[in-house]
Amino acid sequence: MKKIIFTVCTLFGILGTASNGVFAEQAAATVTPEMQTLNHAILKQLIEINTTANYGTTAAAKAIAERLLEAGFPADDVQLLAPDNHPERANVVVRLRGQNKAKPLLFIGHLDVVEALREDWTLDPFRLTEQDGWLYGRGTIDMKGQDSVVLTSLIALKKQGFVPERDIIAAFTADEEQGDANGVEWLLEAHRPLVDAGLVINPDGGEAGLQNGKHLYLVMQTSEKIYATFKLEVTDKGGHSSAPTAANPIYRLARALEKLSTFRFPVDMTATNRLYFERRSRLEQGQLRDDMLQMSRPHPGKAVLERLSANSLVDILMRTTCTATMIQGGHAENALPQRAEAMIQCRIVPGESPELIRQTLARVVNDKSMSIQPVTRITLSPESKPDPAVLAPLEKLVHSMWPGVEVIPQMSPGASDSIYTRAAGIPTFGIDAMFTDIDDDRFHGKDERISEHAFNEELEFMYRLMRDLSVVP
Repeated sequence: MKKIIFTVCTLFGILGTASNGVFAEQAAATVTPEMQTLNHAILKQLIEINTTANYGTTAAAKAIAERLLEAGFPADDVQLLAPDNHPERANVVVRLRGQNKAKPLLFIGHLDVVEALREDWTLDPFRLTEQDGWLYGRGTIDMKGQDSVVLTSLIALKKQGFVPERDIIAAFTADEEQGDANGVEWLLEAHRPLVDAGLVINPDGGEAGLQNGKHLYLVMQTSEKIYATFKLEVTDKGGHSSAPTAANPIYRLARALEKLSTFRFPVDMTATNRLYFERRSRLEQGQLRDDMLQMSRPHPGKAVLERLSANSLVDILMRTTCTATMIQGGHAENALPQRAEAMIQCRIVPGESPELIRQTLARVVNDKSMSIQPVTRITLSPESKPDPAVLAPLEKLVHSMWPGVEVIPQMSPGASDSIYTRAAGIPTFGIDAMFTDIDDDRFHGKDERISEHAFNEELEFMYRLMRDLSVVP
């Protein structure tokens, strides 16, 4: 997933009591040097296996399976699986057996990465390069770095003889970035018992930001906007360009798009949205702090809504959005167009009906001769309401490692594999402590990197989170 900083820290400047990244004295380290060495070796191995769309994930999945078997996991608990029509898109699922006091805890992480061309990078994107305290390579932050810490944590727990109160499952999967063999979706459809769980943690959906060396916040993703694209289409009989008519589809489409450009869907405050603004207000000052605090209450004033809506990165967190992304029309420069169409891309707040959104678009356009129909498959994905059984131990862990860092539940405007587990009825939370600089966003970009310090912190965090959440509330 392309992680975009939607928490507007760069827009308003967080000055609060951020941590300098030094662990609190009371938080004794639990990760050993041997674990760090293993974690680094796994990251190097995964980075140097090209898992872009042209290569697939099978080689990486096999490498993970081999490490798990070498660590002592029984063969029956390490499953290497691929769709029959996509053998190059393999997934691996591993289970650490527990006491069966509750349904399992599932971690998901995709193995595929976006393309990276050698001529675009300063360094070879498919070799792990250590330089000046940084680890460079495609996937270091999206998300082979996270895959490495999940795998290392599981192997460590197995070797330590740890028996969780519930099974811990990890699924390393294909085709999150692109492709038609999404591993999480396929596993839920074809092998549900292997990944059926009571709780899912998806590090790809989480976010952690720092600025000028200061740890600022950790986002817990509880929901994602629903992805839906509608085609707005106008047709006419056409004719010779020398005899123009008022029925010209291009003009009619242009008028419709003008109406949509000024339309704004109503504010929809979910449980996550209210908690998000309440937590975010703690990091701000003055009018912005007051406005965000008002948004956490039942009836924020009109002036509050207008001020916050004026910033697009705040506005998208409060309401459904639809925008024109593609336009096409006509068939010859000397003929009246017979067709004109536009793609309207919507990101819908969970709980709202895509059909009602389509009807709203039709009402705004107000042209019964115009067709508005969905062109993408729409997967409904409900909100996983912020659960104290997850939020409380998460906050305790974060504050023990980074005092002053705010934990902020958030609805993501983007998408990740969490959409499939939530659609399957499993509460899912995006949680990740791979702290990255909000002023140096390299997700999917040139010279992707993570600092060695942040990578070690991520291992400490994920290892402890895995243990903490394996305890049944």
